[in-house]
Amino acid sequence: MDKVLYIGMSGARENMLSQQAHANNLANATTTGFKADLAQARAMQVFGEGHPSRVYAMSERPATNTDSGTLIETGRQLDVAIQGEGWIAVQAPDGTEGYTRAGELQIDAQGRIVTGSGLPVIGNGGAPITLPPIEQIDIANDGSITVREQGTAATELILVDSIKMVKPEPGTLFKGVDGLMRTDNQQPLIPALDVQIRSGYLESSNVNGVSELTGMITLARQFEMHVKMMKTAEDNSTAATKILQLS
Repeated sequence: MDKVLYIGMSGARENMLSQQAHANNLANATTTGFKADLAQARAMQVFGEGHPSRVYAMSERPATNTDSGTLIETGRQLDVAIQGEGWIAVQAPDGTEGYTRAGELQIDAQGRIVTGSGLPVIGNGGAPITLPPIEQIDIANDGSITVREQGTAATELILVDSIKMVKPEPGTLFKGVDGLMRTDNQQPLIPALDVQIRSGYLESSNVNGVSELTGMITLARQFEMHVKMMKTAEDNSTAATKILQLS
């Protein structure tokens, strides 16, 4: 069988994997704080019998686009958005520390501050932030949380905790399968005191819908080309078989 069939097959497979990356980005074009995954193709030589003259492409997600999205004013006290660089620390389901820009915060039944997906927000002390029964909450630009407990006077405010915000070096975070950013060694980062947030705002996704859709159309055409290549290999094999039968 002609080895071009394997080249076409691998190209079609890698096109499908790259389509998944673009489709996931496009599906999260309206997700708060979502960061688009980058996709690229890398040439890989085929080693085996004879000279490695054939090359196939391998799709991969080398990094995540960490550019900031647009800040959208909501007026909701528990909505927060990072200004500039920085991340909010949350506790992942496996207990490790992850980082996100999704600031659509809520208070769950246990009094914990959680993200829209239910992940507890971590304070500067390294533990999830838990609030007493409150009537009012205020989140300052430095992440400090001030509340007024139920049944107390309007002037009796207490500082509960501060949202842990980090500012890692560029390129030191990677996105896990759960969508959270993490460090390579899974070790928690120290709080960054120069990171600022804005209460009453949310950060939009940084996905460029037009670019993602255009990329998906291009990949679909490439997939068709690989399928035609496999069909050509099949036709060549059929023609060669007929010639051998005549001889």
